[in-house]
Amino acid sequence: MLPWSRALRPAGLLRSAGPPRAGAARRARCGPGGRGAALPAGPDLRHFLRRAAAGQLPPEREPEPQPQPGSAPGPGKVYLETYGCQMNVNDTEIAWAILQKSGYVRTRDLTEADVVLLVTCSVREKAEETIWNRLRHLKVLKARRQPARPPLRIGILGCMAERLKEEILHREKLVDIVAGPDAYRDLPRLLAVAESGQQAANVLLSLDETYADILPVQTSAGGTTAFVSIMRGCDNMCSYCIVPFTRGRERSRPVASILQEVRMLSDQGVKEVTLLGQNVNSFRDTSEVQFQSAAAPGLSRGFSTVYKAKPGGLRFAHLLDQVSRIDPEMRIRFTSPHPKDFPDEVLQLIQERHNICKQLHLPAQSGSTRVLETMRRGYTREAYLELVQHVRESIPGVSLSSDFIAGFCGETEEDHQQTVSLLREVRYNVGFLFAYSMRQKTRAYHRLQDNVPADVKKRRLEELITVFREEAARAHRAMVGQAQLVLVEGPSKRSASELCGRNDGNIKVIFPDTETEDAAGCQAPVRAQPGDYVLVKVTAASSQTLRGALLCRTSLSRAAAAH
Repeated sequence: MLPWSRALRPAGLLRSAGPPRAGAARRARCGPGGRGAALPAGPDLRHFLRRAAAGQLPPEREPEPQPQPGSAPGPGKVYLETYGCQMNVNDTEIAWAILQKSGYVRTRDLTEADVVLLVTCSVREKAEETIWNRLRHLKVLKARRQPARPPLRIGILGCMAERLKEEILHREKLVDIVAGPDAYRDLPRLLAVAESGQQAANVLLSLDETYADILPVQTSAGGTTAFVSIMRGCDNMCSYCIVPFTRGRERSRPVASILQEVRMLSDQGVKEVTLLGQNVNSFRDTSEVQFQSAAAPGLSRGFSTVYKAKPGGLRFAHLLDQVSRIDPEMRIRFTSPHPKDFPDEVLQLIQERHNICKQLHLPAQSGSTRVLETMRRGYTREAYLELVQHVRESIPGVSLSSDFIAGFCGETEEDHQQTVSLLREVRYNVGFLFAYSMRQKTRAYHRLQDNVPADVKKRRLEELITVFREEAARAHRAMVGQAQLVLVEGPSKRSASELCGRNDGNIKVIFPDTETEDAAGCQAPVRAQPGDYVLVKVTAASSQTLRGALLCRTSLSRAAAAH
C-alpha cells in the first residue's frame, strides 16, 4: 500500500488542472463488449447488470463521434482534484494527458469548469467520506449552473470508482461518469456520452494496462519533483488491503518507456523523480524476450509470499541502475516497496550511487508476529528487525519510514504494546499511522471480525503517534550541527523570508532566504531558487522538521565528491 501524501491528508486537493473475475460477470461491470457502456439510471441499473451477466443485452451501439483536438468550440474546460496517495497524483497526470489530446482545456477555477473530475482513494472509510462531502458541495454548484451554459459533468475516477461503481451512479444522481484506474483511455468517450445526458461507466480491470505509451502531463508547471509510475496493481493480498481489488494484478511498464519519461523530465529541469508502484520493488518487465528465462530473485531472509515467485524479466535492481545513470544531478526515490523484496543488489546500488536517496520505506503495519500473521504479511517481527539491521549495515545513515495500522482485527493490548516497542526500537524518521478501517472484498472482511472498539483504536493510534514523534525527534536531534544537502522546493508556507526543501532522507528542512556563496566559485553572492541544491547546517530539530543556516549553493555531484 502506498503511503499517503507527505502531509498525511488527501494530496492537497490539487487545484490543477482482486483481480478481475473472468467471463460475463466481469463484463457486466462495464457493459457489453467489456469496454464501458452508458448505464441506465435509477432502479433499472441492477436489472441492467443482471441481464449483462446473463448475456441478454443487445450488441453495443457504435460510440458517438469523438471531438477532435483544435475543433471549435471544443469539448470544454476540465477541473481536476486529487485525493490520496502519490499514485493518484500520477493518475491525474495520465488522465489529463489523455483529455488534453482530445481538445480539453485545463482550468484552475472551479466556477469555469465544464467537467469536474475527482481522482479518488478507497483505502480507508474516511477517504471515501471526504469524497461524498465534496460531491454534496458540487451538487450545489451544479444546481446553480446558469441555464445558458452546458450542464456541469462530474466524474469519479480511481479506486473509489472501482470499489463502489453502482452506488456512485445511484446516489442522488449526481455523478455523470465513473472510470476505474485502468479506464482512463476511455475518458473522452465517457464524457461524450455524459454530454448527451446519460450516465456512463467503465470499471474494467486490466491484466496489462500500464499506460506505458502515455507521457503524463505534469500538473505543476516548473516543479522540481515528479512521480513516475513503473508498475500498477498488487499480488500480495494482505488481508486488510483493498488495493488488489481496486487496482488489479501486478504488471510492469517496459524499462524503455520509463527511461524515456525520466529523460524527458530531466530535460524539463526536474531534479527529483520518485518511482511509483503499489509494490514497486517487485518490478518485472517481461517485454524483452531475451530476459524471460531469468531466475526469480530470492526474498529477504525470513520472508514469504502467498503466491509463487514468477521467473523471467528485468527486475527492479536493473531499472534502478539505469534510471540513476540518466542524470547525475537528479535524485531518485521509490515507493512503496514491500519488505520481502530487498535483494542485496538493490541495497548495494543505493549505497553506491550518490543520486539514489539513502531513504527507504519499510512498511511494518504491526510489531506483533501474531497480528502480522493475521494480516498475511509474510514475515515475523524478528525477520523484520533483522532486515532493518541489514539495511542499516548496508546503507550507513539511511533514513527509514514505515506504515502502521492501529486496532486491526483481534489486536490485543499486548499486540499493541509490541508495536509501540517496535517504534521505539527502530526509531523511524517518517511515519504513516492510521486506525484500522475494514474494507469490503478483503480477506479480513470475509473471515475476520472488526472487533476492536472505535475508542480503543483511537487511543492506540494516539499512543503510536506520540511514541513515533518522540523517537523521530530524537533521531532528528542527532543531525543538529551536521550539514545537510537540501533540494530547494520553494518558499516556506509559514514565512515569506524562509525557504523549504527536503534532505536526502526526505525530511523537511527550513532555512532563511538569504544571499549565499556558490560552491562552484562564483564571486557574486546568489539566492537559492527552487531546483537548487544547497548545504544547510542544522541548528534545531523536531519530529517532522529540521531548521538550519544556509551555508552555500552546490550541486549533487559536488556534494557527493566532498562527502
